[in-house]
Amino acid sequence: MKTSIKNIFTILAVLTFSISFAQKIDGVVTTDQNIPLEAANVVIKGTTFSTITDSEGRFSIESQGKLPLTLLVQYIGYNTTELEITAIPASPLLITLREENKLVEVVVSSRRRIEKVQDVPIAVSVVTGKQAEAAGAFNVNRIKELVPSVQLYSSNPRNTGINIRSLGSPFGLTNDGIDPGVGFYVDGVYYARPAATTLDFIDVEQIEVLRGPQGSLFGKNTTSGAFNITSRKPSFTTGADFELSYGNYAFLQAKASITGALGKKVAGRLSFSGTQRDGLIDNIATGRPTNTLNNQGFRGQLLWTPTENTNITFAGDLTTQRPDGYAQVVAGVAPTQRAAYRQFDAIIKDLNYQLPSLNAFDRKIDHDTPWRSGQDLGGVSLNIDTKIGGGTLTSTTAWRFWNWDPSNDRDFTGLQVLAKSQNPTRQTQITQEVRYAGQLTSKISGVGGVFFIDQTSQTDGTEESGNAQWRFSQSTTSPLWKTPGLFEGYGIHTDARIRASSAAVFGQIDWAVTERFHILPGLRYNFDKKDASYSRKTYGGLQTTDPALLALKKSVYSDQAFDSNTDNTDFSGNITLTYKASDKINIYGTFAKSYKPVGVNVAGLPTNSAGQPMTELAVVKPEKVYHYEVGVKTSPFKNSIFNLTFFNTDIKDFQTNVQAAELGVNRGYLANADKVRVRGAELDASFVINSHLTINGAATYTDGKYVKFTNAPLPLEETGAPVAFKDVSGTELPGASRWAGSLGGELSDKARFFGNAGKIFFAADGYARSEFSSSPSASKYLVVQGYAIFNARLGFRASQGLSIQIWGRNLLNKDYYEQLLPAGGNSGQYAGVLGDQRTYGVTFKYSL
Repeated sequence: MKTSIKNIFTILAVLTFSISFAQKIDGVVTTDQNIPLEAANVVIKGTTFSTITDSEGRFSIESQGKLPLTLLVQYIGYNTTELEITAIPASPLLITLREENKLVEVVVSSRRRIEKVQDVPIAVSVVTGKQAEAAGAFNVNRIKELVPSVQLYSSNPRNTGINIRSLGSPFGLTNDGIDPGVGFYVDGVYYARPAATTLDFIDVEQIEVLRGPQGSLFGKNTTSGAFNITSRKPSFTTGADFELSYGNYAFLQAKASITGALGKKVAGRLSFSGTQRDGLIDNIATGRPTNTLNNQGFRGQLLWTPTENTNITFAGDLTTQRPDGYAQVVAGVAPTQRAAYRQFDAIIKDLNYQLPSLNAFDRKIDHDTPWRSGQDLGGVSLNIDTKIGGGTLTSTTAWRFWNWDPSNDRDFTGLQVLAKSQNPTRQTQITQEVRYAGQLTSKISGVGGVFFIDQTSQTDGTEESGNAQWRFSQSTTSPLWKTPGLFEGYGIHTDARIRASSAAVFGQIDWAVTERFHILPGLRYNFDKKDASYSRKTYGGLQTTDPALLALKKSVYSDQAFDSNTDNTDFSGNITLTYKASDKINIYGTFAKSYKPVGVNVAGLPTNSAGQPMTELAVVKPEKVYHYEVGVKTSPFKNSIFNLTFFNTDIKDFQTNVQAAELGVNRGYLANADKVRVRGAELDASFVINSHLTINGAATYTDGKYVKFTNAPLPLEETGAPVAFKDVSGTELPGASRWAGSLGGELSDKARFFGNAGKIFFAADGYARSEFSSSPSASKYLVVQGYAIFNARLGFRASQGLSIQIWGRNLLNKDYYEQLLPAGGNSGQYAGVLGDQRTYGVTFKYSL
């Protein structure tokens, strides 16, 4: 015990104090008009050592005792400057940044050190906070229009899946029992709930989208990629930004951020974002529009610099969402293989009901159950960075929560089929990551660390039948189905709990065999444990002792309970070879063996012929991933980037979602497909034609298939067939478009506005994707047709003072679906998640 206590104090001492014999490098950063640049970023290349300039453009940074070194100096809107230092200068360096008439070379921290994105042997796309703001990309769903390798599907925040290269989350309803394949990190903190991707960004500095497995660089293992989001940090220089947007449908968005010194060694930053908008779909039953926006969020940060080598950041955030929204509109009716009287059209005819419209893009519903999608997400974190030797030791501790309070109309009609469908959830998580990143020897650098997460999730759900349930559930011609009140108020209360813990050791080194040729091996050891319990109890309906009537009730809902406990270990890794053929060509190749942890079903299981839950389906085997990738990053001519990547991913025991026809399986259940394969190519390009015109584009080709899946669920139109499963081997994966791409450009010139120097600009961009299946088993009725949307903006921007832009989204008013999904019980009707129609507005921004 004494030894353990001693070790703990030793670690804490190392985290807090470090000794450096480095000399300081001083300098001044100005524009080509000799105007000091405040808050320019100055970085020692290949490390995490950085500083920012003060209000007079001055900076001071330690050499860390190692020469030669290279300084990277970066400021948004100006060209990055790279300066080699071979000796400590006797006088301050004079560094001039030229305004952006050349391609800005973005730096990233994807490999836990700061380096140029073109030097990183990873397929990574970068969207700066300013780019996202200019494009109106205030959440991940908008980012996918800028990075076409990203797909996000959301029928509501809980049922959100984020994929990269068509992999990451099962397509359809979310099940808490599995881990996402795409990691989502904000300031080094892992967010376990995909719902976080539906909320507004708050004061974002940069968004890095990494493709492919990332198990040896990040704490949480991710098989498909990761979002690495960085917030703007507190500054000792006082500053503020205020932004206000107004648009049609009463769109109103306000953002504010204030930063400055709170003491000699303490700085703070407080940021706010709020978004409101009227509904885009008319509910003729209530007389008011639905699918509104109502988001508010804030983030507060405190930076303490007790020594020159140590930064301690404490951060807290809270985001709330209270829309009247996420309603889906009936998009069509599929004839099933059930008897004629069990077809949707026959059912609603008998009930004297008619849909408010047969065209989903009339955007009319008559839903009688309120759509509620309330969620709260927040937490606190403590990050400690201390420089030791040639690297940085980082400790990130965080606690987070997510509360979900929904109400849904899962029959998508004005009939009381499902009078209630709601599964409120409470989730909490604790994470701890400790890692060291830096230069280990003259030829070897790397990162190594440990990670732990413990999360709990509890769902207390209710699903209740209404007075039309009998007709939708009717499976025989017996007159007993018409017994008055038999199903009205009949439902289930659900108690589903899961505790998931994961611990890992990970690391990767970069061995410079020669100056141009590097070998990068990475390893990871993971332990995962999941304990789950599921219980549901029936209630209500007609109180009777008649065995025949009880049997009918049981055919709709029945009691069910089961427990599942499982754990798993895994040893995985990757190796990358990279060769810098010239200053303009960087070639790399990667092989990675990765895995997604074991899963458990916590949303009900199908029943066997005896009416008992099929507990053999309670545990879902882990995915085993084998990934190959080759890429080339080039600058074929001055002020250009042209990157090309080819990839192939094979997954054994692919975790997929199955939507059962049983109402009692109220969120679908998880199963394993034997093998899937995704292969394709990606292109990223940016060109600065001259000082006035820039063009950028990205495209991806994806071929995703079930190589072997013999026990797939029946597609919607085959519901009622005499078999329970279907062999879909060789068919396309859901959500996988063959083609997706984006293209944009900006034309600008220098100008003055209200006395402020800046640029007047016109920018336009487009996003397109080809058709894709919207069902775990391909259904000809659940195919989302390809679409393209176009956006534009015109305005004036300045680094300080007033900026203004007029913007429009989906200017051609394209009607398109983002997702199609069957109604609960698979009666034949299916609904669509509609893309937004044309929107437009104006944005004002003022920076101090």
